[in-house]
Amino acid sequence: MTEHGDHPIVHVEYPEWVDSIVDWNCAYATDEDRMKLAIAVSRTNVECGTGGPFGAAIFEMNSGRLVSVGMNSVLRYNNCVLHGEIMAFMMANQRVGSFTLNAPNLPPHELHTSCEPCAMCLGATLWSGVQRVVYGAAREDASILSFEEGPVFPESYHYLEERGIEIVRNVLRAEARAVLELYRQKSGKIYNG
Repeated sequence: MTEHGDHPIVHVEYPEWVDSIVDWNCAYATDEDRMKLAIAVSRTNVECGTGGPFGAAIFEMNSGRLVSVGMNSVLRYNNCVLHGEIMAFMMANQRVGSFTLNAPNLPPHELHTSCEPCAMCLGATLWSGVQRVVYGAAREDASILSFEEGPVFPESYHYLEERGIEIVRNVLRAEARAVLELYRQKSGKIYNG
């Protein structure tokens, strides 16, 4: 954040390493391919020290075209809302030029995230316009590190599913959980809870 007179300005961008691991021209065909990218983002974020162990990516559902990635940037920007999913939503909105990924002129979109979304990110999912959510590591995996995921209940998912959002759980869970363990081994800061 920088100051402009008496008003704060928030500027958010990808870390320098993003283009070295993201193939923006690749069509990611399967859930596993898409999740591998989200996990790679989370792992590189930890290895480079640019944030917490969470990564996300948004794709066009049918074509597999990558729209955006997001990585946890809470510590990098001293901003409590910059979770991986939120970064992915923000960047996707900028890329498609719409506040919703469910606009009539857009194809259906989906979110792949390396870990089950926290309460904030699950809420943002509803407003984002994605029609499908796929996650890797589970809530229990993050809570082992003492991350507080907030009030997420089975009813929370039921609410999303009733509104047409498909939820797919535990895709490449062991690989996603390994990034959480790497963060623990590196004594990564737990910034909530």
